[in-house]
Amino acid sequence: MGHCLRATFLALAILVAIASVQGQHDPHFWGGHSGIVHLFEWKFSDIALECERFLGPRGFGGIQLSPVNENVIIWLGSNRPWWERYQPVSNKLETRSGNEQDFLDMSRRCNAVGVRLYVDIIINHMAAQPGVGIGGSISNPGDRDFPAVPFTALDFNPSCEITDWGNAWQIRNCELVGLPDLDQSREWVRDRFVEFLDHLIDLGVAGFRVDAAKHMYPHDMEAIFNRLKNLNTAFGFGTGTRAFMMQEVIDGGAHEPIRKYEYTHLGTVTEFQYSYYVGRAFSGGDALTWLRNIGEEWGLLPSRDALVFVDNHDNQRDHALTHKSPKAYKMATAFAAAYPFGQLRIMSSFFFDDRDQGPPQDGNGNIVSPSINADQSCGNGWVCEHRWRQITNMINFRNVCWGTPMTNWWSNGDNKIAFARGNCGFVAFNNQQGQDMLEILQTGLPAGIYCDVISGNKDGHSCTGKSVTVLADGRASIHIPHDGEDGVLAFHIESRI
Repeated sequence: MGHCLRATFLALAILVAIASVQGQHDPHFWGGHSGIVHLFEWKFSDIALECERFLGPRGFGGIQLSPVNENVIIWLGSNRPWWERYQPVSNKLETRSGNEQDFLDMSRRCNAVGVRLYVDIIINHMAAQPGVGIGGSISNPGDRDFPAVPFTALDFNPSCEITDWGNAWQIRNCELVGLPDLDQSREWVRDRFVEFLDHLIDLGVAGFRVDAAKHMYPHDMEAIFNRLKNLNTAFGFGTGTRAFMMQEVIDGGAHEPIRKYEYTHLGTVTEFQYSYYVGRAFSGGDALTWLRNIGEEWGLLPSRDALVFVDNHDNQRDHALTHKSPKAYKMATAFAAAYPFGQLRIMSSFFFDDRDQGPPQDGNGNIVSPSINADQSCGNGWVCEHRWRQITNMINFRNVCWGTPMTNWWSNGDNKIAFARGNCGFVAFNNQQGQDMLEILQTGLPAGIYCDVISGNKDGHSCTGKSVTVLADGRASIHIPHDGEDGVLAFHIESRI
């Protein structure tokens, strides 16, 4: 009898563990919503408003927030840099984005319109800069003393510098750019982060983006994540649902000492190689035709495990394809939205001239809210790529054609490609220098007149942009001029007039 009971308990424990792991891959989108937009450095009050007026009605699935816990105040000349948010001094909800009450108001309003929230969390390190935090907490990194948590020298790994990026032990135990490296194997450290993340779950978040996950041992992270509460049913989450995880692991390939595969049991993992390959193709470095089978065959993660993006807040300051090349960027984002691979995250930026520059701010370092122009674009120094028609409408394309397979792939063997999503949608790209695209292609869609959602919108029984006629046999004439504003054309079953 005892043996049977032990076997039963073991089986139940395994089932619970499996359910926990699977839950950490589920972003908890509402039906008809998808895509995560990173509203980089936005204030909570502006995010709440954006959920209600734009993101919810247009079917965006969720928002990645900048870190929400107190950071040390840093001035570089007359500007506070974006990366001060990654120099935490306490777990108080007090940043330039707002306080805890502002956060809760945002959470209630965003969840009410079907937009989930994912907080960027820093559990690898504390601030390297001495000083005072936004909420008045002290940062004393020289003595490894952060009294507002509290953390003391006992809670950190011995001080060492990462001098060999081929050494996994150094990467996980030494200091990333001088940031005091916490020891996640200590119960005190784990307890403090479980408290912090549980509090955010109480406030209605759907999950987390884990900063610098590569610099922590997976088993330490697992010990923390497995102790977290289930998501708060008061915000519309099902009973027993677990926080979605997006883990930052920069993996450049087989030569890396730490691989992305080590973290997939904990949730999705950032697929930086996808960003590189797609960005290089649409920037003219590779032919688009090679993208036909981008995925595991390329050494990428399985689709379920991959968080895909064209750029993020780090690599857009280095060599990634960004909003600064708008035509190519819109094409690459349209491809990422239409191609059935990975969990998609869209970047929403502010303009910057140097890699340290922080968000639009006044003379006191307070973030300036984005203004909304008549054409729905942003002002006051904000880019707001998520509001670009070509990107917004491709999120809708993704929602409409969710779960359908890629079919009817076509290419000219070089930089003109097209494909369908079942009998639901069709998209074509022309990145061929100096050549128009004019082809009769099989779309797989029912006969009718469709609005191209890249050049405009469906408006009643007409199109504000181009239209495409699909014949009874599913074929259509696809025309994309090489010198047009957009190098992509897309339509779907709901854009038919």
